[in-house]
Parts: sequence; structure tokens; C-alpha cells
Amino acid sequence: MSEAAATELDTPAVPVAFPEESLGDLLRDLETGVAVVTVADWRIVFENGRFFKWCPPNGDTDAPLDSRLNEFRADRARDRIKGNRSYRQDFELRDGARSTFLEITMRGFDGGDEFAVVECRDMTAQKRAEFMLESYSEVAERNTRELQKEKDRVERLLLNIMPRSVYEEMKDYGTVTPQRYDNATILLLDFVDFTEMAVSREPGELVAELNDIFSAFDRIVEMFGCERIKTMGDGYMCVSGLPETSPDHAADMARVALRLRRYLDRRNAAHTRTWNCRIGIATGSVIGSIVGIQKYVYDIFGPGVNLAARMESMSESMQITVSTETYDLLRDDFIMEERGTHTVKGFGEKELYYLEGEKERTTIRRENRM
Repeated sequence: MSEAAATELDTPAVPVAFPEESLGDLLRDLETGVAVVTVADWRIVFENGRFFKWCPPNGDTDAPLDSRLNEFRADRARDRIKGNRSYRQDFELRDGARSTFLEITMRGFDGGDEFAVVECRDMTAQKRAEFMLESYSEVAERNTRELQKEKDRVERLLLNIMPRSVYEEMKDYGTVTPQRYDNATILLLDFVDFTEMAVSREPGELVAELNDIFSAFDRIVEMFGCERIKTMGDGYMCVSGLPETSPDHAADMARVALRLRRYLDRRNAAHTRTWNCRIGIATGSVIGSIVGIQKYVYDIFGPGVNLAARMESMSESMQITVSTETYDLLRDDFIMEERGTHTVKGFGEKELYYLEGEKERTTIRRENRM
């Protein structure tokens, strides 16, 4: 290797000086607004075009930074810069109906506190994205609330036509398995002379009264843990002993029947128009299941239902007629009146009884023994 070549390799490269005018052009072409200010009075020493556009002076081109920025916290910014910390603040620049969101960041120049470098960034796109995300989140939350409200409404509607345990089974599995219940007590009720009432009364008034009565019936039935199955015009059906079995199904239904009649007695005493009913109660086996595909409803059918229908049709106005099977379960705790032997269609000869009331409790409570 020649001596000249060796000398060339050993000589360190001399950095090329960056032209000052090129540096100024570079700063002006940045997408970020840049300015250099004095910390003492916020006088602007240098600013590029972006900064001037986003933070324009109000008339006086030599206006300091604190007069260009609305709500600029000058004292706090000065304290942070003198403490060798950066300062950040968000601003909203309005141009008519259009808004530009800016973020200002300041830090001491070269670690000192005489000058500060100010960077201004356009955060409009990010703010809009955040706003849209928040809006979508609010819409999603609102839709979720509406969906939950609709779900609750559907649940209430379904619970009006089926027991809760049946609803839960249908919700979990999409279907309901028919169940046989060998020990259930069924009540059927209808109103005397309802056909004449439907012809002579105003329909809206008639339906409103019927709705009030059935709503009161529902509360009584629920109070004793029974299930209202359905209404059929002026007919009302409820059952005890299903879907959850109960050893007191007959007694619970008897108490329901007595209170339904008592409610009508009191209502008739307070109103000019009277509603008189016939009630039939029977105990027997039934099958409970969802019936229908689109317009489905929970229903019960079987010998117990048929016998209850016969008891209702053979009852008298404001009387509660019960079958022999129900009488055997009630006679120790309730006041019964014999009606004699009657031929019941589909069931032959049966002893029928009127349910008159409930006996006083004869069970000696433990506390009364002491």
C-alpha cells in the first residue's frame, strides 16, 4: 500500500456541516408545529409554518405565546420547565363549526430554562377516533340495555303462561318434557250469566272489570304457591301440586277457592254490578306440557282436569263443589257439606260436597304447652 493511501485511511472523516437554511426549511416542512420561545416572557424566537397556522396571533404578529393560546397555564408551564420537566396541555382551535384539537408539549432547550422548545401536534384524527369509539360504546351499551329490557319483557310474558321451572327448562334446552303428576288439585271457575253480561254491557267496561278480577285472582293464587294455568273467556283455571310437588296441594287449593269467593263477596258489596261465580275442585292425575309450536302455551290435561270441569259445571252460584278424592284430603281441616250422590259424566256415581270454610286450628302449638 502506498504511503498516500495509508495516510488517507488514517485520516478521520470530517463531518459535513448541515446548512442552516436547509435546517429551517426542514423545520418548516414538518407535519408538527415547532416553535422556540423564551421562558421568561414567552416571546417567540422561531416558529415554523404549522405552528403559525395552528396558533396564529390575534392581530399583533409579535404577540407572545401566552396570548396566542387560550387558557394557557403560563405559570405552571414555567415552573415545570425550570424544574427540568416537560409541560403538556390540550387545546381546541375553533374555525366556525370546525374544531381542531391540538396537543402542546414544552421542554427546556438543551436542558436549560431560558428557552423552551414547543411542539404542537394535530390530535383531531385521534380525538375523532376516540369520540367515535365512545359513541359506539354508548350505542352498544344502550343496545345491550334495550336487549336486556326486551329479554326481561319476554321473560315476564312467558312466566304469565307457564311456571318458572318450565320456563327455565325451555330456556336451557329449547323444549319441555311432558310430565305426569299423580297428585294434583285443580280448580276451575266461571261466572254465572256471563253470556248475558257480554251482550248487555259495554265491551271495554266489561273487559276492564274482568281484568281487575283476574288480576286479584292471580295474586291470591300466587300467595298460596299455586299456579294459574290459563283463562278461557270468563273461565279461570289454576292448579296446586305441580310443577313442584306439595303434600298440601288440596288444602292450598281449598284456601285459594275460599279467598276467591270472599274477594267476590266483598267486591259485590262495594259495587252496583255483581259478579257471581261457580267453582269446582278435583284431585287427580294430570299431564303438564308445552302445547303448540309458534303460539305455544303451557297446559294441563287428564282425568283430574276433566273431573274439575265436571265439578264446576255441577256447582251452584257462589258455591265450591269438590269431588270425593278432594273431600278425603280436606275433611279434617275444612268445613264440608254433603251434596249427596250424583252421576258425573265419564266418572260414574260420586259423592259430591260443598266447601264451606276452614276449621279453626286444633293443633296444639308447642309454646302453648309450656
